[in-house]
Amino acid sequence: MMAKEIPYLDVQGLTKSFGALVLFENLNFSIAEGQRVGLIAKNGIGKSTLLSIIMGKEGKDAGEVIFKKDLKVDMLEQSPRFDPEEPVLDACFNHRGEADKVLRAKQILTQLKIKDLEQPMGQLSGGQQKRVALANVLITEPDLLILDEPTNHLDLEMIEWLEGYLQRGNKTLLMVTHDRFFLDRVCSVIIELDDRQMYTYRGNYSYYLEKRQERIDARRAEIARANNLYRTELEWMRRQPQARGHKARYREESFYELEKTARQRIEERQMRLKASNVYIGSKIFECQYISKAWSPEAVVMKDFYYNFSRFEKMGIVGNNGTGKSTFIKMLLGEVQPDGGRIVVGETVRFGYFSQEGLKFDEQQKVIDVITAIADYIDLGGGRHMTASQFLQHFLFTPEQQHNYVYKLSGGERRKLYLCTVLMKNPNFLVLDEPTNDLDIVTLQILEEYLQDFPGCVIVVSHDRYFMDKVVDHLLVFKGNGEIKDFPGNYTQYRDWASLQEQDAAGAKVKEAAPKASYRNPARRKMSYKEKTEFAQLEHDIARLEDEQAKIEEALCSGGLSIDELTEKSKRLPLLKDELDEKSMRWLELSEIEN
Repeated sequence: MMAKEIPYLDVQGLTKSFGALVLFENLNFSIAEGQRVGLIAKNGIGKSTLLSIIMGKEGKDAGEVIFKKDLKVDMLEQSPRFDPEEPVLDACFNHRGEADKVLRAKQILTQLKIKDLEQPMGQLSGGQQKRVALANVLITEPDLLILDEPTNHLDLEMIEWLEGYLQRGNKTLLMVTHDRFFLDRVCSVIIELDDRQMYTYRGNYSYYLEKRQERIDARRAEIARANNLYRTELEWMRRQPQARGHKARYREESFYELEKTARQRIEERQMRLKASNVYIGSKIFECQYISKAWSPEAVVMKDFYYNFSRFEKMGIVGNNGTGKSTFIKMLLGEVQPDGGRIVVGETVRFGYFSQEGLKFDEQQKVIDVITAIADYIDLGGGRHMTASQFLQHFLFTPEQQHNYVYKLSGGERRKLYLCTVLMKNPNFLVLDEPTNDLDIVTLQILEEYLQDFPGCVIVVSHDRYFMDKVVDHLLVFKGNGEIKDFPGNYTQYRDWASLQEQDAAGAKVKEAAPKASYRNPARRKMSYKEKTEFAQLEHDIARLEDEQAKIEEALCSGGLSIDELTEKSKRLPLLKDELDEKSMRWLELSEIEN
């Protein structure tokens, strides 16, 4: 018999509007103990507003938010605020009086790469302050943890640490994040706010994608059936006199319900926007032995050479502070290298989407921001797309296009900034953290746009799902001037790097094993069968290690086709499992005296 779930949070009939704009109405959902829930919605729908209402920081029009009695709840806000004079360590216990957890605070802050614990909060960047706020809520270990975009401002190493941290134990979470890898690995339930209603999917992000499509297909079929029946019933309504009997009145009431369904519209999937009127010459750019360092301890690159290929789609990954954005700014001429030079082809027209974003005129309308750049975009082959159509492709409705900029949410501003970059019709896109604050539907549209883009692309991002979809080549910034050139996407790189780490660890174990054997003379003798197995294992391990070395060499050669790259990338994890199993057995037998 299954144990009954303990409700931690129960939301009943929640309604919220701003003037004539209804964000949601009659929302109902609950979160049980141990559930890790991801909240998904488009920009401007009201995700952050919903979280604020749940925390009692914003009022509601109707409905109830009910917590389990004595439940301890804490929230990571999207833009936390601190006393600028307060030291980092004190900020982790602000108004909580939990100084007994100082050791734990230091451990978490170290994982989040906050090193100077006495530094005033006012001296930290916005990203560093967000990390201190994250440490703050993790340290308190609440019964229910609410996280608003927890992966923003974290590098890949931190994100993977946070994934593991949240997966451990019986934590109860409600989070908003655009990081689909994170949703897939951490969340056990997805709730989607769409068309003012809440839909619940009891599974991770991959499960949600499958079931959401089934829901949309079923609803579309229901609307199609209603439309067919509506035409018949409309004819009947037009033929009937005003005075109707009881049965006719019932049919009339049913007609109006049918009419409501028939007039509903399911948002159609956007057609892929394929621009063919983009020309770029064969010479793109060449980094001729570039060196850059901000100090002896902060080296970005040393004698770095790279010749960028036509139509290349490159991803740049690495921990914060390793020089990714500096490299981009050198390419664009905003920062000068200490040595060497970057030669850019004459036909190259950069389109740069920066982390800082664009400063808008708050009193300008959305459509006017775009038409100030161009009235239409030339797609080639005689095809054109107007500024309004372009905005609609990126999910700005006709009504939103005539809104003033000051009314836009943070995510909508980022999306508008992206549209200003793309509307200039560049042939080389340079995107520095483009996924921050964009909703998942917009990310899918951007992914398709970049996959079809006929020019060159460089993407700096910590969004692993996005990188896997868009790039076919990586530069991995490892720090201290070390840059790894890898021919593949992020997942393929992580598989390869994981094998490298395990090989290094295995080599250390093998080195230590004979020494342990020498120090322990009081052991039983190895049987003939075990000796035979031991010899075979040594042969198998050598063969597998040789195969592994050849695959890794091929993956780094840059000469593989996509099919070959995929095949070898699939073989690597299988090879790793077999090597691990045989190595463990070899270690067991090596403890027995020959």
